[in-house]
Amino acid sequence: MSTSLLALLAFIPILSAAILLIGLRLPAKKAMPLCFLTTVIIAFFAWDISALHILASSFQGLFITFDILFIIFGAIVLLNILKYSRAIVVIRHGFTNITKDRRIQVVIITWLFGSFIEGAAGFGTPAAVVAPLLVGLGFPTFCAVILGMMVQSTAVTFGAVGTPILVGISGGIQSPELTTELTSSALEFSDYIQLVTSQIVVLHGIAGVLIPTLMVCMMTRFFGKNKSWKEGLEVFPFTLLGGLAFIVPYAITGIFLGPEFPSLLGALIGIPIVVFAAKRGFLMPKKIWNFEEESKWPSHWIGTLNVKLNNGDEKINMSLAKAWVPYVLLASLLVLSRLTQLPIKSWLLSVKVSWADIFGTSITAESAPLYLPGAILLVVGIITILLHKMKKDAVKMAFLESVKMLWGAGFVLIFTVPMVRIYINSGVNPSELPGMPIAMAKFVAAKVGSVYPLFAPSIGALGAFIAGSNTISNLMFTLFQFGVATNLEMPTVVIVALQAVGAAAGNMIAIHNVVAACATVGFLGKEGLVLKKTIIPTIYYLVVVGIIGLILIA
Repeated sequence: MSTSLLALLAFIPILSAAILLIGLRLPAKKAMPLCFLTTVIIAFFAWDISALHILASSFQGLFITFDILFIIFGAIVLLNILKYSRAIVVIRHGFTNITKDRRIQVVIITWLFGSFIEGAAGFGTPAAVVAPLLVGLGFPTFCAVILGMMVQSTAVTFGAVGTPILVGISGGIQSPELTTELTSSALEFSDYIQLVTSQIVVLHGIAGVLIPTLMVCMMTRFFGKNKSWKEGLEVFPFTLLGGLAFIVPYAITGIFLGPEFPSLLGALIGIPIVVFAAKRGFLMPKKIWNFEEESKWPSHWIGTLNVKLNNGDEKINMSLAKAWVPYVLLASLLVLSRLTQLPIKSWLLSVKVSWADIFGTSITAESAPLYLPGAILLVVGIITILLHKMKKDAVKMAFLESVKMLWGAGFVLIFTVPMVRIYINSGVNPSELPGMPIAMAKFVAAKVGSVYPLFAPSIGALGAFIAGSNTISNLMFTLFQFGVATNLEMPTVVIVALQAVGAAAGNMIAIHNVVAACATVGFLGKEGLVLKKTIIPTIYYLVVVGIIGLILIA
């Protein structure tokens, strides 16, 4: 079978998802079962993959589905607990005291706090935490989901304390070819990874510094009364400050300390700088920007997550510090549970549920439920119940509402994630054909030649779009990107870095990440609307980084 035909067949599941979700605006609960069936048919007939292997991949996907649903459930439960304890009202008032301008709130909450959560936990947790918080603060649900997806860009490469690099790049690139290059250049493997990391923070820094500006502009353009890009650009001095306050320590950390802490330290240093500036009115706009009254919002802006109580926002006997304790505790526990220097990580990882060689295949599924952010979210939720002295009826309502919201996401992900695993595992077949993602990547590499750096980030984004994970995209494509760079006599460090950055950008359009984000705020069924908007920052990121890649190898 020709490379072109293989690439075309491999592209059909992705194309079908785009047509059904974006073109026909079908809800994911209808679109994804059809995409799953399409993938199964192509895998069975074109790749000659056995029914047993397809079934094993599907069960592997169900293990991952559990992990995702656990995170979603924990995030929804925590938000609903804060709702019924009235802490969310106190938090809302706290942000209003800093500034009533929604544009400034986006920089602080979404860009900086979201990046911190990404650095600590990764795996889609920022959207699961930030999107419900924004809804609780009075943002339209549609807007909250888009912003929650956009934060999963610059910080993602160093999410979960550097997992996409330490696991994805490191695991994906080890090969005899790399050994040869390291020997010829007298480099250690750790030195090579550090060179890649240094290149990544520069690429991310250039593209990512404008992400807060783009967040704000998309909010004012698509959710403002005047539908204006200009109203977003009016706060450019402040959004640029927000970008630089994160990017500068982020880049310095990546260059001098390695891949574990750029996102964490970037956010930890950036948050106090930006909050201090906002409180002092530094670079702040004179005119406050806000959404129209909720009664004037279109119906498709609103989800089913209700964070308002019937008795309104009357004075509540709770301090702002006490209201914020759950989020401070969440961030702290996430960081502590990810540090390899502490025994906590190994304790949590010691509890595993696994299924080796599913149905006699080489496919293995595994879950470490206590290590998942969902477990930490639930622990924080339980502590919050005690701390805020909640009544039994309020706790019961919080859990019942959370379970009800989880059902829709579960149905969609039961089809979405198994489809992804069939796609990724397609490289193991009797005909020894390249896997579906590799088939598409080889086709692109063969056709573009010397301008390949312009397209290298898109390969990484493709992997993240399919798998919903920067780490998995890096595992799938890093060695391929390394091989293309070697064949084209291009610097491998640059091409591998472009892969990692593109994979981070691809998280903004990853289907099951969108489903998960929508689920946390009761926005299921409108995934196509979200993808139509998040494709804008994704294209921006890929184009900018691709052009920089061309300049670097020129």
